[in-house]
Amino acid sequence: MGRVYTLVNQKGGVGKTTTAINLGAYLALLGQRVLIVDIDPQANATSSLGVDKHTVQGGMYEALLGGSPAAALVLLNPRLKLSILPSSPSLAGAEVELVNELGRESKLKQVLAPLVERYDYVLIDCPPSLGLLTVNGLMAAADGVLIPVQCEYLALEGLGELTRTVQRVRSALFPTLKVRGVILTMFDVRTHLSGDVVAEVRKYFPREVFETIIPRSVRLAEAPSYGLPVSAYAPDSQAARSYEALARELLKGDGVAVRESMD
Repeated sequence: MGRVYTLVNQKGGVGKTTTAINLGAYLALLGQRVLIVDIDPQANATSSLGVDKHTVQGGMYEALLGGSPAAALVLLNPRLKLSILPSSPSLAGAEVELVNELGRESKLKQVLAPLVERYDYVLIDCPPSLGLLTVNGLMAAADGVLIPVQCEYLALEGLGELTRTVQRVRSALFPTLKVRGVILTMFDVRTHLSGDVVAEVRKYFPREVFETIIPRSVRLAEAPSYGLPVSAYAPDSQAARSYEALARELLKGDGVAVRESMD
């Protein structure tokens, strides 16, 4: 049975999708079978892997509300050995349409159930909001939540709100929901602020913060425009080395044997 992690943060621009794509790419390079699940109507994870979101014939909307089996909608990138269950702009209406669905909070969990055993890791990329799609993402997070946090002051305010949402879902719907880890992103070595945010987040989550910190990077920002993760676009960059280190750290924490080389 694969591990299912949901990447969530209601604040946009914190590196959530970037982390889903690049962490997934390095897990795949390290020998894991990986599925990215894009439940964001903006479909940034989908386009970041070279899939045109406007021409997706079937994706998350059809799986959640159209009755299509999710397995038939998965796309494989053979070069990256990485699979994605894509999103499209049509998913924007799902927040409203799900309201009247029976078991609306667990719809995604039901959709993914037949797929989970086929993969070692399933990474769910949520919208930058705390709506019904994100709640579905949290309910599907069998092995916990991964929270990317940008190394800027305003990110700390959003972290408190997100923590309260996780607690509400835990209390009302999913008592075993846990925070698997907090990932510090967009670290800028030129500023004292980044270091201060790192210290504050580690104080807030004394046991959950990953040691690996993701730097701010031009190469990382450029990669999605080429439909590639940084592992394929700029494998020798500092950002690439950081995401490889993060993947290895996650695998080690999960008790998964890690290959010394990706060759």
